[in-house]
Formats: sequence, structure tokens, C-alpha cells
Amino acid sequence: MIKIKKAIYPGTFDPLTLGHLDIVKRALKVFDEITVAVALSSDKKPLFGLEERVEMAKECFKELGNIKIESYDTLLVDFAAQQETPNIIRGLRAISDFEYELQLGYANQSLNPNIETVYLMPSLEYAFISSSVVRSILKHGGDASHLLPKAVKKFIEGKDFVHCV
Repeated sequence: MIKIKKAIYPGTFDPLTLGHLDIVKRALKVFDEITVAVALSSDKKPLFGLEERVEMAKECFKELGNIKIESYDTLLVDFAAQQETPNIIRGLRAISDFEYELQLGYANQSLNPNIETVYLMPSLEYAFISSSVVRSILKHGGDASHLLPKAVKKFIEGKDFVHCV
């Protein structure tokens, strides 16, 4: 029996960016199946609701095979155990990401020693993109479309982000 290598790519994805898409494409070179896990993250006060972010992910990844989209509102390690998936994918853009992600990786492994975190760098052209940067552009009335998958455009059209807190 061939064992399928599965991984979870967790995040708030508020909104999903070209950088996220790039990380998933890279991860598919290593893993057979990836679950894009959309976190509720109400603490972060996302611009988009959970259902919108899940739908956004489904639209963005529908052309790729072996991708599942799930939402969760638990500890990531509990979600990983529920999914029977011990591998977590995290993207690293800069040194500042590394310190934070290393702490998260160690914390997750302290909660579940079977968890392995795999860190992937995005392609250089996407290294500066983050959802935070995109949200800031949108809140200030700027055009962030060059940082986002085309499928995200319909979720942005008609929204007034300038008045978001």
C-alpha cells in the first residue's frame, strides 16, 4: 500500500494572495495532498468573513488537483489530528517571519510531538506580498489586484474597505 503524503497549509487568508497560491504550488511538489485550512481568527478582525474566505480559497485552488479546503476554529494541532495529517506547511518571506514561525512550530510540536512543520519560501517575485500589505492597500483605497489571484477580484469588487476599522 502506498502512503499518501498529506499536509495542511493553515492561515487566515484574508485575503488569499499570489504568495499563498505560490506556496501551495511549491508544496504540491513535496506532498500528494494539501488541505488549505482557513482559520476563523476572529481576534484578527478579518475584512472577509470565514465563509467568504473559504469560498475564495475554493475558487483560487479549483484548477489544482489534490487540494481540499476546510475551515477550523481549534488549535491547529487538534485540527491536524482530526484530519490525520501530521505535516504543516508555513511560508517564510523574511527573517522576521522566521522567528515567529519557529516559535509556532516549536509550540505545535510541544502540543503534539508527531507534528512536523515544513517551511517553504515563496518565489522571489512574491516574497514581499502579505495579506496585511494587501489589506492596508485596500483600506487606503489602493489597487491591490496585481498581488491577488484573479479569482479574488470578485470578492473585492463593490466592497468599501476604506471605512473598515
